[in-house]
Amino acid sequence: MEEKKQKSINDILPLDLIQRILLRIPVKHLGRLKCVSKLWHSLISDPDFAESHLHLSLASTNACIYKKNSTEAYLIHLEEAFNDKNYKVRELSFPFKKPPPSEFRLMGSCRGFVLLHQEPHFFVVWNPLTGFSKRVSYSWLDIVHRTKGRYFRFSGNAMLYGFGYDATLDDYLLVIAWKDSNCQLLDCFSLKTNSWINLDAAVPKPLVLMEWRSRGLFLNGSIHWLSYYLEKHHSDGLLVFDLKERSFSKISLPEQLEMRDAATFFILGGCLALCSQDYVGCKTHIWVMKEYKVYSSWTLYVIPCLEFEPLCLSNDRDVVAVIYRSLKFAKYNLREELLRRFRCPLFRLQTFNWTWCTVYTESLLPFPSNSKHKDKKKKKNAI
Repeated sequence: MEEKKQKSINDILPLDLIQRILLRIPVKHLGRLKCVSKLWHSLISDPDFAESHLHLSLASTNACIYKKNSTEAYLIHLEEAFNDKNYKVRELSFPFKKPPPSEFRLMGSCRGFVLLHQEPHFFVVWNPLTGFSKRVSYSWLDIVHRTKGRYFRFSGNAMLYGFGYDATLDDYLLVIAWKDSNCQLLDCFSLKTNSWINLDAAVPKPLVLMEWRSRGLFLNGSIHWLSYYLEKHHSDGLLVFDLKERSFSKISLPEQLEMRDAATFFILGGCLALCSQDYVGCKTHIWVMKEYKVYSSWTLYVIPCLEFEPLCLSNDRDVVAVIYRSLKFAKYNLREELLRRFRCPLFRLQTFNWTWCTVYTESLLPFPSNSKHKDKKKKKNAI
């Protein structure tokens, strides 16, 4: 008798159900699941699946990159750090072939990609999960005609900057607002075409150093900044730049928000959020805009702890943060209850600096290619 061939899981389960199961699996495990079969490899490698997993996954993986110095960096998976007693922080290798000759900075993250910048003139866009990286050189000569011949240096001239994604163009963009003498200018750098785009949109107010939170945050197709007047202890609200429309707008802050100190602005569970300190009551106030651009949706949460700097929401919808004074990670639920703490051995008071840190959500997304450049290259090779 002929032996019956053993059925595989692909024969038993419909394709649609397999896809739905894979969407529920944490992204860091999907790499190993590619080995199950050619079908699974094809499903997981599909850019459409990566896009769906980023938005639909019930178990997103939030990670924190901490740059200790120009050569040493560490990766902290925030969910695992609290749930695994034996969790160890992992050393991370930046995507440089050799140690960078000068200081570089973490510019932020967007959709699983982290943007690095090194003076004088190159960026590196990097997906730490897949290992993909792309070095993007830019020329200051492209914008020097607008600076009256003066040398443009990012760290010295950029007053506002933000890293975001334009879905209509399938392009990652770096928006920079900067001053030259009495002029304030707005430029955008395309990481897909390696070129500068001069923007006609006018920045709504004069830029004053230290009155803005320089690094913008990307959400819902726009980059957001928090303005703050140091002398008046007053905020103008959130400045919003729509990457598709190339236009500015503003979001008002809750009237009850007390700005005795400069507030911290962040994204919490896909919502705009603000954090301010109540030093009298020894508490941290967290305001969350639950519905985007709906003023009435601003909601206050109070954490019974000072200098509580939120990083993200856990998969259980708890707030994960760093307590600056004790240099510990902490997890609180929104009922103001401390759930867990995690001390990171890397944090030392004399070296700790938040400009050396960025939080991102891991993804399998591929970096978009520039099809026009590819077509030109193909034609050139054909000739």
